[in-house]
Amino acid sequence: MATVNPVQLQKNLNETNYPVSKKDLIKYAEEKGFDEKILRLLKQLPLQQYETPADVSKAIDNINNR
Repeated sequence: MATVNPVQLQKNLNETNYPVSKKDLIKYAEEKGFDEKILRLLKQLPLQQYETPADVSKAIDNINNR
């Protein structure tokens, strides 16, 4: 599984308005031209609302630790 630098992830998500759904998070990432590695991971996130960038990072950590 590809890993993502958490600092880079936070930098990429810093302008996102929270809370955000998985669908809207992916849409935002595509519009902003996020790295393909990050997009692949975002598409694997559980379908839910994310309250903060830390929630997104935690969910990505869970994916990476499977």
